[in-house]
Amino acid sequence: MEKKVLLSIRNITKVFPGVKAIDQVSLDVKKGEVHALVGENGAGKSTLVNIISGVLKPDGGELIFDDQPYAPANPREAQARGIGLVHQETALCPHLSVAENVFLGRMPYKAGGLVDFKKAWLDTKKLLQNFSTDLNPKVKVENLSVANQQLVEIVKALSQDCRLLILDEPTSSLTDAETENLFRIIGELKERGISVLYISHRLKEVFRICERITILRDGVLVKTLNTSETNEEEIICQMVGRNIDHLYPAKKGGNGEEILRVENLSGQCFRDISFSLKKGEILGFAGLVGAGRSEVARAICGIDPLETGQIYLNGQKVRFNSYYDAIRARVAYLTEDRKNEGLFLKMSVVANLVVTSLREVTHHHLVQQEKEQALAARYVEKLQIKTADLFQKMINLSGGNQQKVVVGKWLAIDPVVLFMDEPTRGIDVGAKTELHYLMRELCDRGIGIVLISSELPEIIGMCDRVIVMNEGCKAGELGGEEITEQNIMRLAATQSDQSA
Repeated sequence: MEKKVLLSIRNITKVFPGVKAIDQVSLDVKKGEVHALVGENGAGKSTLVNIISGVLKPDGGELIFDDQPYAPANPREAQARGIGLVHQETALCPHLSVAENVFLGRMPYKAGGLVDFKKAWLDTKKLLQNFSTDLNPKVKVENLSVANQQLVEIVKALSQDCRLLILDEPTSSLTDAETENLFRIIGELKERGISVLYISHRLKEVFRICERITILRDGVLVKTLNTSETNEEEIICQMVGRNIDHLYPAKKGGNGEEILRVENLSGQCFRDISFSLKKGEILGFAGLVGAGRSEVARAICGIDPLETGQIYLNGQKVRFNSYYDAIRARVAYLTEDRKNEGLFLKMSVVANLVVTSLREVTHHHLVQQEKEQALAARYVEKLQIKTADLFQKMINLSGGNQQKVVVGKWLAIDPVVLFMDEPTRGIDVGAKTELHYLMRELCDRGIGIVLISSELPEIIGMCDRVIVMNEGCKAGELGGEEITEQNIMRLAATQSDQSA
């Protein structure tokens, strides 16, 4: 029996200054269907989702929801019609608790008009149990990891009586176990007749849980395909308009000259960490979320406090008491949280690209606009950043192009060591490939890269050596043919098993 159409999108168009984000896009989402929306960054996916959820108004076309005209003036109207949205980037109130964020604007009240915090905590705890997590509903969101913040966003959306749930890269910060729980919940929603519009760059996920796939490219609908009648290769070709034969460049292993060495480092979330990094080498840090990978990098770079241990850069003992010290030594850290730590979203592309190298573009403390724009234009061209102009605000760029700007600002300091923490999170397959080849190009110039990634194919495909972290400790080191998914997961879980 053919499923009834819940949402019909007809010839939707949206234009921003200098850019036609989407052009005459049409698609249907059926009742009780998990429908994938895929495309490269900048293809128009987020714009279309923002129109459906009432964040943006279209410049042309119409929406039909449950056989009725649908034109939400704002997100609240969309929610009232039964549409829930989980953005790729979290939009939580950091100073409020998990429960307060989940029930924001919908807090339960006692007789007399007082907020019933106890009920909010208990209701949130029940919702969190669906994810097999021990996350405390009373803890403030600012104290949570990126993964747990993403989890709160998902729980918040599912706590509302929605008929269409839109998930924008929902698993980008989730562990494998959390992802499995999310898929289980999606299956339950589907059985209840709830539709899911699933936006993801992870095609394996798409093929696993989605019935149909709609492909966008450069703001235009390419086609909609049944999952059972296509494959990943065809989807990639349709997304990027070309074949991508080699996702990862050939490994080279560095030139043997040590550029960075750390000995017996200990901090708040890790202990007794030692490793070395060669010029031209990509050293991977793998492990489960919470294993301490990011914390090690942040402590080395002077962002977080370092308790004990020694750091040697080019054979010289160093100690970065602040991030500024690391930058002056040309040691850069590309954060996993580009929204809150990596960018000034309300400022322009040019301002973000030059922020790390202002000395090069200033004279007597005044910014030289010609130098500033020339430097920014160089990296816009080099990284193929899609922007209307240098003065476009960062918030208006796609997630992938925002990430390219983060990379560009650190390349501008000509780093000798580059820590890259989840650099391809939320980036489409084409942009990932570009970034992977750029990383190898940087290594060819003698830069040493430390890659922290939760995507094992990326770790395996890119890294010359891999350090596996577990519960704040170095569980092992792998090289060459030893770098396999099985070996990484064995080391990542061994310590936990022993301590259980």
